[in-house]
Amino acid sequence: MIIVSGWLQVEPSRRTEFLSGCREVVEQARAADGCLDFALSADVLEPGRINVYERWASDAQLMAFRGAGPDPDHAAKILASEVSRYRVSATEAA
Repeated sequence: MIIVSGWLQVEPSRRTEFLSGCREVVEQARAADGCLDFALSADVLEPGRINVYERWASDAQLMAFRGAGPDPDHAAKILASEVSRYRVSATEAA
């Protein structure tokens, strides 16, 4: 399993607009083969922060969905980011 997790920073006044613009991407991701979860959410403490969480069955399925990454208009709105990919070899019930 692959987990993609981290954060994006956008102008606080544009966060709602940014997230609204991501709705179609989230819908497409959740319908994609191998997507186990995909969420972008507003952080409750930092006004310009967006939390990123994705779970994929495999690297190949993640890359088939992701392609070249965000479109240039969306990417231009991201001021900073820290997003990493994690490979999980086992899971346990919490």
